[in-house]
Amino acid sequence: MPVQLDIDELVGRARDGVPRAIARLLSLVEDAHPRLPEVAAKLTPYTGNARVVGLTGPPGVGKSTSTSALLTALRARGLRVGVLAIDPSSPFSGGALLGDRIRMTEHATDPGVFIRSMATRGHLGGLSWATPQAVRVLDAAGFDVVLIETVGVGQSEVDVVKLADTTVVLLAPGMGDGIQAAKAGVLEIADVFVVNKADREGADATVHDLKQMISLVRREIRGPSWRQPIVRTVASRGEGVDDVVRALSDHHAWLVQREELPRRRAARAKDEVEAIAVQRLRAEIVDLRHGDRLAELAERVVARKIDPFAAAAELIADLRT
Repeated sequence: MPVQLDIDELVGRARDGVPRAIARLLSLVEDAHPRLPEVAAKLTPYTGNARVVGLTGPPGVGKSTSTSALLTALRARGLRVGVLAIDPSSPFSGGALLGDRIRMTEHATDPGVFIRSMATRGHLGGLSWATPQAVRVLDAAGFDVVLIETVGVGQSEVDVVKLADTTVVLLAPGMGDGIQAAKAGVLEIADVFVVNKADREGADATVHDLKQMISLVRREIRGPSWRQPIVRTVASRGEGVDDVVRALSDHHAWLVQREELPRRRAARAKDEVEAIAVQRLRAEIVDLRHGDRLAELAERVVARKIDPFAAAAELIADLRT
């Protein structure tokens, strides 16, 4: 890391679409660089234009293949696309294990595409804590669409709805995905369902099960206005992908028409602000842990001179002074 970091120049080059500048900004985000607040301040005026699409679903449904096929379809329409591929973390380095950039090599030389693998860093919701800031970088860099492909952690993979304007849930026949969707709450977060590998036996049954479940929960969860479409695809051959793009466009138009898009983005901003505040408080607690105060409180709890709630109250009081 150089001693002098010209944030203005870096942001300017990223705005010009220079891949190395975009990658550098994303590295600052992932490393929680001390000047990250300054980066966010410089980027914010240029944000709010990208459509953010989340792709989620159980492992093995073909999320990476679907993301690659969707990339091809969006690029055919002249749209610039940024991809954040959230991968499992290495228990040793904390880095991404799968490396979606390797799995999407056909797009590697396309100047209208930027792909970044990010590690979950142990986050159980299927996303990296840095993902909101990474979305901001790609948005400010002028990408028309930002795709977030999540790690595929199964029942806990619902956090993507907090970041995406449109959430796509991928399922596949023969994997028990319908039951998993009902149990995990994935049904509730989906704006668009995609049944991938639709050339396999059992695709019709999967679609039928989805329709039944949607009809049962629509009134309670979504209301009657947006009907979640079910799109069949064979992503490995590009079949049905144009239908997915149309479904995404239809949902975006619905969001704008119903003034739902500002509400979703306000909720996203609220979650992001809260996460940043909690992270800063946690860092201050870690600082106290390295001193004597937290150890002293812990010893008093063990000696039954104070209860844990009272100790926590004292700790919070120390943070406020």
